[in-house]
Amino acid sequence: MRPKRPTTVAVNRKYEGNRISLRVDTARFEDGPEFDREIVEHPGSVVLIPITKDGKVLLIRQYRQAAERFLLEASAGTREAGEDPEVTAHRELQEEVGYRAGKLIPIGGSWVAPGYSSEYSHIYIATELEPASLPSDDGEDIVVEEIDFEDLHRLISTGELEDQMSIAALLSAQHVYTEHIRG
Repeated sequence: MRPKRPTTVAVNRKYEGNRISLRVDTARFEDGPEFDREIVEHPGSVVLIPITKDGKVLLIRQYRQAAERFLLEASAGTREAGEDPEVTAHRELQEEVGYRAGKLIPIGGSWVAPGYSSEYSHIYIATELEPASLPSDDGEDIVVEEIDFEDLHRLISTGELEDQMSIAALLSAQHVYTEHIRG
């Protein structure tokens, strides 16, 4: 048996921004009462796990205004409207980490916060890295850090790595890399 799917009876747009928009959907189940769902519309994103020749993962550390702290994260970025995720991945790797990938391996993806957001994030492993930087976005000051895959669980359990998108991507990449790529 599957859960019921509600019917959307109205959509009210509240905000249109450069990267996100907000709408309120009014919906209901068959003959039930109407209810509202606030939805953050997002064009989607990519998250990158760049791996050096010696098997180190390149993460970034930057200040995040919403969290009001410096966070250690996997490199990630928002897709332009209609942009192929692979194009976004190549651009973000150069902007945030300063490398071009000889190989960009898609390993799936995930919904970032499906309870209130339409953002889907595509995950890529980047290998065969060559230096090739692009200017970073305004408002970004990023420091690149090398870590060992073996340190991931410690970084998560101690709270040094606490961005859920990064954690999901890193754990997926760790499995794929150790089982299929590194050999």
